[in-house]
Amino acid sequence: MADKFKETATVLSQEEIGSKIYSLWLSTEHIPALSRPGQFISVFSRDSGRLLPRPISICEVNREKSALRIVYRIAGKGTAEFSTLKEGEQVEVMGPLGNGFPLECMEEGKKAFLIGGGIGIPPMLELAKHLKGEKQIILGFRDEQFLTEDLEKYGKVTIATEDGSAGTKGNVLDAIREQNLTADIIYACGPTPMLRALKTYAEERGIPCYLSLEERMACGVGACLACVCKSKEVDSHSNVHNKRVCKDGPVFLSTEVEL
Repeated sequence: MADKFKETATVLSQEEIGSKIYSLWLSTEHIPALSRPGQFISVFSRDSGRLLPRPISICEVNREKSALRIVYRIAGKGTAEFSTLKEGEQVEVMGPLGNGFPLECMEEGKKAFLIGGGIGIPPMLELAKHLKGEKQIILGFRDEQFLTEDLEKYGKVTIATEDGSAGTKGNVLDAIREQNLTADIIYACGPTPMLRALKTYAEERGIPCYLSLEERMACGVGACLACVCKSKEVDSHSNVHNKRVCKDGPVFLSTEVEL
């Protein structure tokens, strides 16, 4: 994993782009230059009563401006606090953290699925910007859409909604089957049921599949073992069949983990 830094970030802009979903651009000295698609940052509360940082995936990076974008949903007091940040204010962040998506696995002439579900959609944007070859972007929403226009710049977007308000009614696999879509490799981030279904889908077809796991994290650097997932191999750190999502992941080859 690349070097990580704890830095004071300055808010460049923030807007609400959906119901309780916020897009926040931050300027930091080192993190943008080191970030890779699929990594995340830890954002620290300014409330001394909330000691643990919140892990949030990196949505987009602007290296020229030394800036990064995170898109997050208010899920508790920590993220509610972040949503009040205004331009010019400062917040402590640490990153880049975790291992991102392997870009070198996408061979020339191959087709990739980039699949995001819910708040697993944001990291697909930076991946789409850097991944070469034909990209088919499949997005799963409960109802309200976000980031679709951003992603349409980098590939054909197919949408699935649980309520049927747009695209295919159902989940991302329903959309893939309805549109008869095929790919040679899969990159995905989203809720565990979606990733579990994609793991089965990929392994039945012999398609390499990289999954970014969503997991509650505490330290963000692999020390506390609060965010482990079951793995096929024994972890050298804990000597059991576990992987630390924050340090060994969050991106795993589907055959490495049990979901």
